[in-house]
Amino acid sequence: MITPDDLVALVRNYNPNCDEDLLRRAWDYGAAMHDGQTRYSGEPYFTHPVAVASILTEMRLDDATIVTALLHDTVEDTRSTHIELKRLFGDEIADLVDGVTKLTNLQLSSTEAKQAENFRKLLIAMSRDLRVILVKLADRLHNMRTIRSMRPDKQAQKARETMDIYAPLAGRMGMQWMREELEDLSFRVLNPEARNSILRRFILLQRESGDVIPKITSDIRLELEKAGIDATVYGRAKKPYSVWRKMQEKDLAFSRLSDIYGFRIIVDDVVQCYHVLGLIHQRWRAVPGRFKDYISQPKQNGYRSIHTTVSGRDGKRVEVQIRTREMHEVAEAGVAAHWAYRDGARTANPFAVDPAKWIATLTERLDSSEDHDEFLEHVKLEMYADQVFCFTPKGDVVQLPRGATPLDFAYAIHTRIGNATVSAKLDGLRVPLWTRLRNGQSVEIITAEGQRPQATWIELVHTGRAKAAIRRSLREEDRERFVALGRELSRVAFENVGRKVTDKALDTAAKTLGLKNATDLLSKIGSAEISARGVVEKLYPELATRPPEEVDIARPVVGLEPGQSFRRAACCQPVPGERIVGITYRGKGVVAHAIDCEVLASLEEQPERWVDLRWHEGRHPPVYSVALDITIANSTGVLGRICTLIGEQKANISDLRFVDRKPDFFRLVVEADVRDAEHLHRILTVLDAESDVAQVDRFRDPTRQP
Repeated sequence: MITPDDLVALVRNYNPNCDEDLLRRAWDYGAAMHDGQTRYSGEPYFTHPVAVASILTEMRLDDATIVTALLHDTVEDTRSTHIELKRLFGDEIADLVDGVTKLTNLQLSSTEAKQAENFRKLLIAMSRDLRVILVKLADRLHNMRTIRSMRPDKQAQKARETMDIYAPLAGRMGMQWMREELEDLSFRVLNPEARNSILRRFILLQRESGDVIPKITSDIRLELEKAGIDATVYGRAKKPYSVWRKMQEKDLAFSRLSDIYGFRIIVDDVVQCYHVLGLIHQRWRAVPGRFKDYISQPKQNGYRSIHTTVSGRDGKRVEVQIRTREMHEVAEAGVAAHWAYRDGARTANPFAVDPAKWIATLTERLDSSEDHDEFLEHVKLEMYADQVFCFTPKGDVVQLPRGATPLDFAYAIHTRIGNATVSAKLDGLRVPLWTRLRNGQSVEIITAEGQRPQATWIELVHTGRAKAAIRRSLREEDRERFVALGRELSRVAFENVGRKVTDKALDTAAKTLGLKNATDLLSKIGSAEISARGVVEKLYPELATRPPEEVDIARPVVGLEPGQSFRRAACCQPVPGERIVGITYRGKGVVAHAIDCEVLASLEEQPERWVDLRWHEGRHPPVYSVALDITIANSTGVLGRICTLIGEQKANISDLRFVDRKPDFFRLVVEADVRDAEHLHRILTVLDAESDVAQVDRFRDPTRQP
């Protein structure tokens, strides 16, 4: 562990005017409070706060942040109090320690609903003082560096939390070095075999082709010297996790990966940045589509640099980043550059962003959401995504996350425009709605009256704003569908006890059940939250208690002539409770089709064959086979759970066949015997609620013979 003198010296290196007395008092107080406490490794506990403070000195932060690091666990783990810290060290430091303590108590890897609420608190803490997050990130970095002393299950939990939350947050704040180290430390815990494999590949590659980094660095320096440009040049191999992630995303073997080496060129001014870019592109061939100018279009966290990928020595692709020294300081410190000191004073870096403005841009589009999952998804997408800048036809700039599509662009302008989108043009050319936007493109959204969002749009958009708007519209559309289904189910249930369903009866039932109105009631009946039979029992308990009349399986419908045979159409498989129409077939008798069956359109010119049919009122036996089209995850036990769910609804499975097999999903058709439309709807609802069911629909085949 470093000494108090060492810590003071580290701070003095960048801030000769630091408050040495304050630093020493904080050291002595922290050491006294943690006296006798040890870490999992057996080391004195105070070595941890000191290490956190040391990390923050590398970022050249102010005295208050360094002192907060020394004291950040005192209130949580010792007899120290917020009031005592305020008395000894002042309001600013006491409030910073309090903020770090509250963040430490957030269990970010708990349930989704709890995690969403904790994210709200995280954003609030960030908005009050971003230095709280800087201390917490340094705290997490040191904990990850020393994680080997923890239990394996704790290691996995902390590593996953770091990979999901803290590493992306560090990257979003512009501290790429910290993001890479956090990812690599987490990768070492979560997938050590993959990390070791990549390290072995690097060693093998170095043996085969030599160390290419000094060679390419020398080539770049030579070109710059010829042009008389004084610059700092250095290169490095990309981190194992970065390489592994690229292998996974692009489904490539290590041998087929390109640009696994990166080089930085640091010059004096912006003019030289573009001069160097020209020299690099003259000397080596640029890779199309791999150029980004973050100088003219900076990131929200103040990051500025030119990125280009070229085919370097021996045809190896290398990424080159070009920036000024001031830009490099911001690139290393990110948002923390706002507090950075040099020679005893705050650095007047023109590229450092105001933390308050940065937080505002981060959270301005986080609309309120009824769904915890939606909020969490929205926050993560808005917080951790890179940006692209596109233009409206009038020249206004719209900022979106990398990977955004024209649909995201439409919803960024207005929800009404997004909902009505039918197509889009990029730079005057019509493109599919799933096209990924690139920097500088002009986007024109084409809308149409009456257009509604489709369920498939969820997979096309990238922003939380667009996803939330689409889900909201789909819920409204589902509500309309549920109301219609609920009305039909209510009609059947009321008729079963000899009553007619009326608006007054439904309003009365809604009030009895504590709902707003009849529409709410019908929606809940249609979505199977409330049964239509239960509504009838509330209104007419004396009638509902009568045992329902059992329908004769041989004559389930009304409208047949004496001696006429009857069966259901195989193409649409109608069930009791659905409207039907009979069609006569020579030698087959009367075949009942659902009123919306596609086959009926081809029989409109033959009215003499149509027979007016309806189902008998009463309780039908569960003998009506219906085909269900189900897509399930290819995981152990999923098929068994699906069959169990159907069985729990008192339905028999009469047939099951697979129609498509993929590595991750299976599609199958299940034939289940149901009683009526309400019975079928209950089965569809419970299947749709199963997390491993990607999609479930009723399977109808108009090509099947009646």
